[in-house]
Amino acid sequence: MRILVTGGAGFIGSHTVDALTERSHEVTVLDNLSSGRKERVNPRARLCQADLRDGRAVSEIVDQERPEVIYHLAAQMDVRRSVADPAFDAQVNLIGLLNLMEAARGRGLKRVIFASSGGAIYGEQEFFPCDEDHPCNPVSPYGVAKLASERYLFFYRHEYGIGYTALRYGNVYGPRQDPHGEAGVVAIFCGRLLSGEPCTIYGDGCQTRDYVYVGDVARANVAALEHPADGAFNVGTGIETDVNQLHAELANLAGVKSRPVYAAPRPGEQRRSVISPQRIALRLGWQPKMSLRAGLAETFEYFKRQPPGPRSTPS
Repeated sequence: MRILVTGGAGFIGSHTVDALTERSHEVTVLDNLSSGRKERVNPRARLCQADLRDGRAVSEIVDQERPEVIYHLAAQMDVRRSVADPAFDAQVNLIGLLNLMEAARGRGLKRVIFASSGGAIYGEQEFFPCDEDHPCNPVSPYGVAKLASERYLFFYRHEYGIGYTALRYGNVYGPRQDPHGEAGVVAIFCGRLLSGEPCTIYGDGCQTRDYVYVGDVARANVAALEHPADGAFNVGTGIETDVNQLHAELANLAGVKSRPVYAAPRPGEQRRSVISPQRIALRLGWQPKMSLRAGLAETFEYFKRQPPGPRSTPS
């Protein structure tokens, strides 16, 4: 099958491309390499460098590749940046999607598998863990854009018959995540602990997230191709972990006793977030396999093997 993966040189994207090429699909990666890296792209995939905001470039690539399926994983993914610059967030996350869909409709596209958000899209949750029927009241422009993207995909299904699966990820972590600026507290903490620097926790550290391992997420992405079903599906564990617990676990792996530094909470971030994976288990046959403890150990060992890099950004 001909598949286009936007953001395929990035964290989740590169793991997904690996899984797809292992299944002998014909994969093209579209990435502007602003955070993705060429060396992450599987050698069996073709890399096309372009920015989704450039409608002409996107149209040329789609016209050349004629994908039957698009994995839309490219995004402006920093919640805090979306609050500071909502127009930029919308340019990347909404205009980028529309450029892609307008280029692909009528050119053989059958299905879109979209990287949505299982945290930001719901806003402050009313029950825990929440299912896909929970009210969507995002409290950040990033979450608003993810919700709007799902609505646009529903429009393209209704108007043009293009199927879509929106995968609402929890907090994804694992090897290849960037500890030097990408939005990912596990990677940032690993980078700082390995460099002997204190980790900064914004707020009291009792805020919770549903941490899901990137290998499990790549399996969910493949399941959405092999068991096509329209609509939204949570991709998480159903387990809450607060940031203080997360830091303690990683500090133990690092063999250090340093305490985190606490700073004021940041705007646009939720207090509690945990999602139910029951629907995806029933409809797509997916469930998480990696425990948090085992996943953190694998992730920490990955970062230990990496050469030293620039100072990481606190989170």
